[in-house]
Amino acid sequence: MVVVPLAMRTDFMRLTEILNPQCVKVPLSATGKEQAIYELVDILANALEIADVTKLRDAVWRREQTRTTGIGHGIAIPHGKVSSCTQLCMAVATTGQPIDFGAIDGKPVELIILLASPIDQTGPHIQVLAQISRMLTDGDFRSAVKQAVSSRQLYELIAQQEANSLA
Repeated sequence: MVVVPLAMRTDFMRLTEILNPQCVKVPLSATGKEQAIYELVDILANALEIADVTKLRDAVWRREQTRTTGIGHGIAIPHGKVSSCTQLCMAVATTGQPIDFGAIDGKPVELIILLASPIDQTGPHIQVLAQISRMLTDGDFRSAVKQAVSSRQLYELIAQQEANSLA
């Protein structure tokens, strides 16, 4: 079996290719799970001009109702697919105060990464979820992003972590 480094793969999508700096917020004003998801959807929709915000909100919330996206370590990755979304995109935020997401480890969430994609893009959607999960296995990185004091700092931390993983 031949292992190809991520930097050499042609199918590798950088998170910074789908994360617009305008879609990063520190901190969210939301204090509950539904509010946080809706706030992130609104951020995404405003920055990227997603046509039907209500459908995206409904898709992400419906997915959250089937199974929590609180993956543990204070992180949630809510996601949804809608036809009004023309490309895979994401929004990232820290919370002003920890939010109960019903996470698998029972701990509240302090970092939320929202993904939205077209209905027909399952492969890239799963690939990005995997990349985010890999990035967040680094405990120092998790701590740093949760402690970011500005949206710009949070975006730069993500960009730097991604660059380090590709080096």
